[in-house]
Amino acid sequence: MKEHSWYASYDEGVRKQVPYEELPVPDFLTRTAAEHPNKDAILFMNRKIQYGEYKEHTDRMATAMARLGVQQGDKVAVHAPTIPQAAIAYQAAASLGACVVLTNPLYTPREIEHQWNDADVKLAVTMDFLWDQKVRGMRDKLSAENFIICSIPEYLKFPLNLLAPLKLKKASPPLYAKVAAEPGVYKFKDLIKSTPADPPKVEIAMDDLAVLQYTGGTTGVSKGAMLTHRNLSVNVQQIDEWFTTADKGGEVVMGCLPIFHVFGMTVNMNWTIYAGGACVFQANPRDIPGVLAALQKHKVTIFPAVPNLFNAINNHPGVENADLKALKICVSGSAPITDEVLQKFEALSDSVIIEGFGMSETSPVATVNPIQRARKIGMVGIPVSDTEAKVVSPDDPSEEKPLGEEGELIIRGPQVMLGYWKRPDETAKTILDGWLHTGDLATMDEDGFFKIVGRIKDMINCSGLKVFPDEVDAVLMSHDKVLEAATIGVPDEKRGETVKSFLVMQPGESMTVEEVEAFARENLAAYKVPREIDFIDELPKSTVLKVLRRELRDMEMAKRAER
Repeated sequence: MKEHSWYASYDEGVRKQVPYEELPVPDFLTRTAAEHPNKDAILFMNRKIQYGEYKEHTDRMATAMARLGVQQGDKVAVHAPTIPQAAIAYQAAASLGACVVLTNPLYTPREIEHQWNDADVKLAVTMDFLWDQKVRGMRDKLSAENFIICSIPEYLKFPLNLLAPLKLKKASPPLYAKVAAEPGVYKFKDLIKSTPADPPKVEIAMDDLAVLQYTGGTTGVSKGAMLTHRNLSVNVQQIDEWFTTADKGGEVVMGCLPIFHVFGMTVNMNWTIYAGGACVFQANPRDIPGVLAALQKHKVTIFPAVPNLFNAINNHPGVENADLKALKICVSGSAPITDEVLQKFEALSDSVIIEGFGMSETSPVATVNPIQRARKIGMVGIPVSDTEAKVVSPDDPSEEKPLGEEGELIIRGPQVMLGYWKRPDETAKTILDGWLHTGDLATMDEDGFFKIVGRIKDMINCSGLKVFPDEVDAVLMSHDKVLEAATIGVPDEKRGETVKSFLVMQPGESMTVEEVEAFARENLAAYKVPREIDFIDELPKSTVLKVLRRELRDMEMAKRAER
């Protein structure tokens, strides 16, 4: 690897190249539990799970999964918010050499069906309320043969384990449901109680698949980024290398980022286990009073989050009276953070927010600002150890752009995915000569710091969640009354961007905005539903009848400028 300008900005002790341990993901827990069995691992509401218990429950669940037919290489879906069962199921499947398919609980039945069948999921771990509301009704359409059902209250202590179901039933939609017995359906709690901790011994190679992390990519069709044990293990060790000020074994990490998101999976769960810290599991990151209470109660020291969460805390009534002084490092990712939000939160907490960049395809961490040396606000930092990045012409990747000039950010490193599951054509478009083409427009300065300035792809970034216009359009156009649809992202003060759709109706047909929104909600996760809808007579198209989203965007921006 050549000498790069960003090496001069590395914190003292951070190595350019790291001698990585050949340690598959499940070995993190095995080692830490052996060394610190009585140390807190998971802090969940009124329950503390220590590493010894974490490992025992993981082994019990792995034994149960094996008895249900899960073998090395099989796909296991984990479909849950950030609760202990999600982490235990993830670690159990990984220890069997199975490949984990993390699934967003917000997905609609249509989205779940596509993901699980595309991945050839054999066993699915899901929630009682998700089973009741989404999964059970389409069971006969799924590749999964067996289902393990979790319930939020089952890992709580008295009296919350008795009180929680009453409150969760009243939520909208309900977050608790009783599940009737039927073949192929098992309760998580029952399996943990009745199964011995005697899983089969499996030899896991570093280049075996560990996770299929589904992402929209360039086409809008959801596809699985193939992440190996090497990808994930190396990225955890790159993070460990970067956290020069971390007290290994003494950190308390705030787990607001969901485990089903690659950022939460790697930083909150896997790095915390590797480092022997404790993670505060927060199932509902939108519960700002709950987040604030947990930050203070557990004296959280490391807080990975998205900008909107920092902003929500900044603006919560009475936050100035909160004691956030235990915080040392805050990591912001998934979307740009404004100077105002950053500075206000740092003043509240006396901590430092470092911004970084990553993707599902990079496990995810690729670039981060240094912790001790001068960071650059508004920039996503410098490449981590063993990682190279450069800015090239989107039309000719062999042409590297001069400093300060916009181009496509491309990345090369040991954390870059193998490719997309069952999609060699998409893989070939994305990884060229070993370089991952991110689809993001960026600049690099003379010190090797990168700044994201836009996206080549048409993806829309809503509060760090990616929305793909093609998918939204396909759903809208499946309605009998809709002739054509085109979706763009428009600026939004709270979400960064929000979804706007333009519809052309079938001749003689009409719909109200409310009807369109209701239809979209039935078929799309909530964050993908258009917040703005315009009915127009004709969409702008090219000579080959391709819809010109850029023209729609320009028209929309001009209209907003006149307001």
